[in-house]
Amino acid sequence: MQANIISIGNSRGVIIPAPLLKSLKIKEKVELEFTTDSILLKPSKPRAGWAAAFQKMAQRKDDQLLIEDVFEDEDFEPWS
Repeated sequence: MQANIISIGNSRGVIIPAPLLKSLKIKEKVELEFTTDSILLKPSKPRAGWAAAFQKMAQRKDDQLLIEDVFEDEDFEPWS
């Protein structure tokens, strides 16, 4: 598939057909990877790998709260 490079303000862009975006489940953002002769666009997965990272933290006992979740002077009485 070929696409034209178009001017967008001071930048350049490529229009990606909507059916292609839909089939790749790309909505708002993409990850760009560069090689010597190509650009790869992939769906952005901002939280990919978080579950594994949290498991490692738990194994190292590094998942402790940094700030207490209840303060000494906290009042739980309802507002009037």
